Amino acid sequence: MGFARTCSVALVGVEGVVVEVQADLEPGVAAFTLVGLPDKSLTESRDRVRAAVVNSGGAWPQKKLTVGLSPASVPKAGSGFDLAVASAVLGASERIDPGVLADIVMIGELGLDGRVRPVRGILPAVLAAADAGYEQVVVPECAAAEASLVPGVSVLGVRSLRQLIAVLTDEPVPEEEQDAPGRPDPLLAGLRAPGTGETTGMHGLGAAQHEPGHDLADVVGQRAARTAVEVAAAGGHHLLLEGPPGAGKTMLAERLPAVLPRLGRQESLEVTAVHSVAGLLPVGKPLIDVPPYCAPHHSATMQALVGGGPGIARPGAVSLSHRGILFLDEAPEFSGRALDALRQPLESGHVVIARSAGVVRFPARFLMVLAANPCPCGRFSRRDALCECPPSAIRRYQARLSGPLLDRVDLRVEVDPLTRAELTGRGARGESTATVADRVREARARTAARLAGTPWRVNGEVPGRELRRRWYAASGATEEAERQLERGVLTARGLDRVLRVAWTVADLAGHDRPDATDVAVALQLRTGIPQGVPAVVGAPV
Repeated sequence: MGFARTCSVALVGVEGVVVEVQADLEPGVAAFTLVGLPDKSLTESRDRVRAAVVNSGGAWPQKKLTVGLSPASVPKAGSGFDLAVASAVLGASERIDPGVLADIVMIGELGLDGRVRPVRGILPAVLAAADAGYEQVVVPECAAAEASLVPGVSVLGVRSLRQLIAVLTDEPVPEEEQDAPGRPDPLLAGLRAPGTGETTGMHGLGAAQHEPGHDLADVVGQRAARTAVEVAAAGGHHLLLEGPPGAGKTMLAERLPAVLPRLGRQESLEVTAVHSVAGLLPVGKPLIDVPPYCAPHHSATMQALVGGGPGIARPGAVSLSHRGILFLDEAPEFSGRALDALRQPLESGHVVIARSAGVVRFPARFLMVLAANPCPCGRFSRRDALCECPPSAIRRYQARLSGPLLDRVDLRVEVDPLTRAELTGRGARGESTATVADRVREARARTAARLAGTPWRVNGEVPGRELRRRWYAASGATEEAERQLERGVLTARGLDRVLRVAWTVADLAGHDRPDATDVAVALQLRTGIPQGVPAVVGAPV
């Protein structure tokens, strides 16, 4: 009787559970039994592993073979267990020393010819192995750079099962044939999830995806909207841009990622882990260090936005935009059920999805930007009478964005239609993206110094109770905002959000604490009601 064990990782959302893969050989009729709550793709590994071992020069044991995945109560899905199963079988048949396998975590899919193919979720799997105390990990060669992002773990990248056997048995490592330069790597085929390419708006690139010619200086006029974009970037505040078609709402949203600072090390690992599970990591770029930008179409379902799907839930748009931007263009055209599902992640910063296969938790700390027309035809305005929509149609259209959802949006700005003089004028351009980005970085540095030692990173995350207990505005600065609360213009949550925005405005202006002008600007950006102060931060445009 032969027995061997090694380890792999089962992913539940973006969290991993180390699974012990055990192989047992007993005398009897040759059979291969796989137990431990495997799914269909894992059950099929029996045929893949048998063919890979034989085609790699190994002898398949002609005995009763049982492979167990422990703990058996955890659902296992995917083909990433193939490499561990094959190694355990070879250890049980004494082709590999079983003692060598016990403390190694193996992740990878096997082709029928023995090549090791990458799988989704390499980074969170290696993170789980490191948290469990394992120091050696074997992954596909093309995913070794991603696995090496985890400190304190020795990573071995292999291209085939033959190479792994040679390394573990101290034999000469065979050279695998490399593909000709310029040809697509067949090992990467199928790794990216279908329907998630760069043309779908569901990819993981942020500022790097935009053409170098895209600049905030290209936006004509729109002083209040430009200010709102800067405040949103500096404080992580959600933003609603409302105005007629062609006024520049999408232009402003597309230029917002370049204003945001690059991600820190921990933030980059969080974002990369989500995109690794979703199969969205850019080829040749294992670490995402720019804020992601996700712009789903308005026909997206609730599952596409918040996550879900059959079987084990997959991350949705709110998780793919974690630490970045979720842009919902034509927001009233989204289904009301899908929009209202955003209310919980907007407050908590994560999504919890309960399914029969288990409960999954995805991170979802994103900056939401909504763009909406004022009416079905888009021409309704307080200034002009070009709109022909009946008042009832306008009310129904605007009511598609529910009050509880809008109450969670810190900044609401009306984007006015451009005049002929503004569009054709040859005057001075607005501030460039680089200028605004420098001011945002300085404001975030002030915020970070103030919030040091707390779990919050930007003003948009600070609870209202802390703003009232620990960080006070200047004396008398909040009187007008409190009057707006008494009149019913602001809710209690709305008052807290005005205070958050006021702190961001103060950080951008270099003030130690918000004064009456900072609060007035914040109140104007929140309600859209003029407060007698220009909605400008920094140099006027």
